[in-house]
Amino acid sequence: MRAAPPCRCPASWPWLLGVCCAEILLASGTAGAGPRGPVPPPRDGMNVLFIVADDLRPTLGCYGDSLVKSPNIDQLASRSIVFQNAYAQQAVCAPSRVSFLTGRRPDTTRLYDFHSYWRVHAGNYSTIPQYFKENGYTTMSVGKVFHPGISSNHSDDYPYSWSMPPFHPSAEKYENSKTCKGKDGELHANLVCPVDVAEVPLGTLPDMQSTKEARRLLNIMKTKNRKFFLAVGYHKPHIPLRYPKEFLKLYPLENITLAPDPRVPEELPAVAYNPWTDIRQREDVQALNVSFPYGPIPEEFQRQIRQSYFAAVSYLDTQVGLLLNALDDVGLSNNTIVMFTADHGWSLGEHGEWAKYSNFDVATRVPLTFYVPGKTSSFARPGERVFPYLDPFTHVSDSVAAGKTKKMVELISLFSTLAELAGLWVPPVCPEPSFHVALCTQGPSIVQHFNSNEEEDDYDTDYDHDYDIEADHEEPIAFSQYPRPADTPQWDSDKPELKDIKIMGYSMRTVDYRYTVWVGFNPSNFSADLQDVHAGELYMVGSDPNEDHNIYNSSLHGNLVKKFLRFLRH
Repeated sequence: MRAAPPCRCPASWPWLLGVCCAEILLASGTAGAGPRGPVPPPRDGMNVLFIVADDLRPTLGCYGDSLVKSPNIDQLASRSIVFQNAYAQQAVCAPSRVSFLTGRRPDTTRLYDFHSYWRVHAGNYSTIPQYFKENGYTTMSVGKVFHPGISSNHSDDYPYSWSMPPFHPSAEKYENSKTCKGKDGELHANLVCPVDVAEVPLGTLPDMQSTKEARRLLNIMKTKNRKFFLAVGYHKPHIPLRYPKEFLKLYPLENITLAPDPRVPEELPAVAYNPWTDIRQREDVQALNVSFPYGPIPEEFQRQIRQSYFAAVSYLDTQVGLLLNALDDVGLSNNTIVMFTADHGWSLGEHGEWAKYSNFDVATRVPLTFYVPGKTSSFARPGERVFPYLDPFTHVSDSVAAGKTKKMVELISLFSTLAELAGLWVPPVCPEPSFHVALCTQGPSIVQHFNSNEEEDDYDTDYDHDYDIEADHEEPIAFSQYPRPADTPQWDSDKPELKDIKIMGYSMRTVDYRYTVWVGFNPSNFSADLQDVHAGELYMVGSDPNEDHNIYNSSLHGNLVKKFLRFLRH
C-alpha cells in the first residue's frame, strides 16, 4: 500500500476544514492517486460538480482583478471556458436561485421575495438536480444551494431534487450571532467580522463544514462507483463578512481604495436606488448613525467593508481549492464537469450603494465558468493533478483562462447547458405561457459559445453620443428585474414582500448598453402595466462602463422600447 503523500496545506492553517491538515488528504491508497491513464467520460455521461457562491461579483483574478487573490478559482478558470458577461435574473438570493435552478424567469416562478414555493404558487416545474436524478444520477446538496425556508418548502426541495436530505452546516446558526470581537473587547453582530476560528462556536465556520462534507460525499461516490450531481453552495462572501482573520493580511487597509464612483449619480431615478437596509441593521453600521436613505458611509469604514469583502473572497477561494483538490484525490477530475457561479453580485459603494437589490452590473453580473474534461482542457495524464491546492498567501497567480467569451448569457441557461454537456436530452424551450409545463427552460444552451474567443466577441463599444441607438441589432441580451414598493427609497425597498410591490424595474443588458424601465406592477395578478412608466435608465457602457451617466431623458430610444416590449410580451 502506498504511503500518503505529504500534506499540501500550510502548517499554520490547521483550521481549514475544522480538522487537522493531514485529514485534507485521503487515506493512503487513494490520496494523491491520479488515474492510471487518460480517462474518457463514462459512456452514460459525466459527473457534475455544481458550485455556487453567495453574493460574489467577479472580483477574481481570472476576471482581471489585480488586487483580489483567488488562485484556486483562477486555476479552475485556466481549465475552463469563462463567460465574462453572465447575468443573474434578479439580484437577491431566493428569486435568483429558484430562477436558475428551474431555468425560468422570476415572472414565471412568481417569486420576487422569500415567501412562496414555486411548485405551489406558480407551477410544478422540474429543477436541474431533479432532472439529473430522473436520469440516473445520485443528486446531493451541501450548504446553500436553494435558499432555505418557504421558497424551497423548508426542505431545499427534497425529495423532488435530491436523492438524500440536503446537508446544512451546524455552524450556520451562528452566522448572525454576536461572534465579532469589537474594539471594546465585547462580542457584536457586526458587518465587518474577521474572527479567530478557534474562538467561535464549534471552532469552525459553515463553509469549512460544507467543504468537509462535500469531500466525504465524493469519497462515497467514488467507492460506490455512482454517477453523481453534487451541488455545493458556499455562504461567503454574503454578509456578515465573517471569515478567518488571517485573510486580512492579504489586504492592508492602505491598499484599499474607494469605489470609482462612490456618490449617488444625479441622474439616477430614486426608484432605482437601493438603500442597503440589511447592512444598516449590523451593530457596527448602526454605530455610525448614517442617514437614511443615501448616507453616505464614512470613507474609512467604506474601505473596511471593501477590505473584508475581498478577504472573504480569498477565504472562499481556499474552500473551492480544497474541494477541487478532492476530485484529484479520488481520481474523478477526468470525468467530472465543474461549473462555478454565484447567485448575483454585490455593490461595494458604487453609486453610493451597498449590497445587491438593484439592476446595475455590480449587482447582476456574476462569474460563470465550465470545466469540461476533454473539451475545455485535455484529459489528465497518469499521476497528473488537475487541481493541486494553491495557497493564496504564497502563490502568485499566473493562470490564464482556457477560453474566454464576451457573449451575453443568463443564469437561466444553466439547466439546458448542463443537460447538453452531460449528454442528456436538452429540455425544450418553454411555450408562452408555461405555468402548466413541468419540464422546459426559458434559457437556451450556451454550449455553442464554448468555442468562441475574445477576438471573435470583441465588439466595438467605444461609442460617442452619435451612436445610433435606434439601430435594430439582433445582439444577445441579458434580462434582469427588480421590484420596488414605491417611487422613492423606503425601509422595505430592498426586499419588498409580494403584496407591497408596486413597481417592477425590467432591465436589458447588451454589450453596448443597459436599458431599464420601471413600470407599474400589480402583485395580485403578477401583471406589469407597460403604459405606466415611472422612470427609465439608459447607460452606454462603452463610454460609461460604471453606469454612472443616465441619458434616458436626453436620447431617442424608440427602438429599445420595441425590444423591451417584445421581450415582455413573449
